[in-house]
Amino acid sequence: MASGNGWYLIGPLVAVGLVGLLGAIFWRMGLHWTFAREDGGDRYAAGLAIFGEPDDYGLLCPAAVTDDAEVADEIRRLLGDAGIRTTQAVDRDGRTAVLVFAEEVEEARRLVGGSPAL
Repeated sequence: MASGNGWYLIGPLVAVGLVGLLGAIFWRMGLHWTFAREDGGDRYAAGLAIFGEPDDYGLLCPAAVTDDAEVADEIRRLLGDAGIRTTQAVDRDGRTAVLVFAEEVEEARRLVGGSPAL
């Protein structure tokens, strides 16, 4: 083809048109939820939607709750030395919960209950 008659522009114009068409189709299908909502809130902003309550940790239970992250680390070390697996989670109010499995929660609370860290 000769470059003087403008046929070389058809390919890029078709590609741009197809991308725009696909974007409009996806927008119409409801994929516009990826943008921020203007109505003031996202229903998933409070945490994972699979949990019914904000303090629901699934299979884990809080053994101790503290305001200081260093104290939570000390409690985790104490429980780790006793052979209890732990993790921690930060609540919305900034408090740190030390979490253990449900079958170990009584032993963990007994160990932590006499801790000077709390």
